[in-house]
Amino acid sequence: MDEALDAANHPGRLTIYIGSAPGVGKTYKMLQDAHIVRDKGVDVVIGWLETHGREETKAQVIDLEVIPAKVVRFQDRDYAEMDVAAVKRRKPQVALVDELAHSNVPEAGANGKRYQDVIELLNAGIDVVTTVNIQHLESLYDKVEHITGVNVRERIPDWFVDRARELKLVDVPPETLQERLIQGKIYALSKVEAALTHFFQLGNLSALRELALLEVADDVDARLDAIRDKALLTVPRDKLLVCVNYRRHSEKLIRRGWRIADRLPAELLVLVVLTNIGERRLSSREEQHLESIRALSSQFNATVLTRTATPAGVGQTIVQVAHEYEASQIIMGQPLSRPRWQSFWADNPVNYVLAHAEFVDLLVVSTVHDEEPAGR
Repeated sequence: MDEALDAANHPGRLTIYIGSAPGVGKTYKMLQDAHIVRDKGVDVVIGWLETHGREETKAQVIDLEVIPAKVVRFQDRDYAEMDVAAVKRRKPQVALVDELAHSNVPEAGANGKRYQDVIELLNAGIDVVTTVNIQHLESLYDKVEHITGVNVRERIPDWFVDRARELKLVDVPPETLQERLIQGKIYALSKVEAALTHFFQLGNLSALRELALLEVADDVDARLDAIRDKALLTVPRDKLLVCVNYRRHSEKLIRRGWRIADRLPAELLVLVVLTNIGERRLSSREEQHLESIRALSSQFNATVLTRTATPAGVGQTIVQVAHEYEASQIIMGQPLSRPRWQSFWADNPVNYVLAHAEFVDLLVVSTVHDEEPAGR
């Protein structure tokens, strides 16, 4: 993993304030706590701050030192970005960096994502305190889209969050969050009505809150397990095999697989089964999907295996690989529906795996709403 923290050089410690949605008070709480730490003699600066016009948040800055932003020119417009080099030159003990999931404006030699800026600061020996909402976590992309209908484009890899010294949950009830929205404390009043009918619906906020609570609870459990039995980190782990091809649904399967593997813990294997390769070449869209699969698997530190389907079919290929790698669990997508005149049972890989891989547990994930419309 090219972006991994350089542990050999004793990087700084990472603390993440995590919330269920905008407006819960992550930035406010981060600044509030920064004053307590600063009053104890710790050298704290603000590397980047987004107040979003919220007066209560602005008031919390008070006398904290702020590193000026740099201006980046892109497509005839000026944009403000965090000046990573200036923070490193200043070399405080702690740097506050708001909006972790932010994508930087393209600039030669600069990092593309803010979390990469944070890695640079950590590897320089600077402790970083940052903020993020649960919907920006890569492994939760499909679930958040299903809950809210929102395609979250700015995402951070789960491995980065796992490296945090501490996750601090900032939580308020959904009803309180809606009240803050109506009062204009989250967005401008002109945007309130649209927000209430879309992302800030009570059901959405409740579901996102549950995701945030579960994420932090899982983090606490993992840390307790590591303390109770450090041997867990060195013993051979289970192997979870996620079976995909060059369909769009494959990314959902990989994210689901990682969530399960992370909790076991288990080694994650991603098997790409290629079909009809002898008869044709992959289309450009299929090639793009394969590249996306490789990139996403890399984020989850998964091993990617590529196999061409055997003459007996995809199911036999999956069973052979599961035997070869001694997988304990298999995750597959629901088979696509077929015309009535075709035999659904004869060439159904799920049924083949059920019949020939009694040594593993099998999870079949629904493909509902995940396939692209025909003709696109």
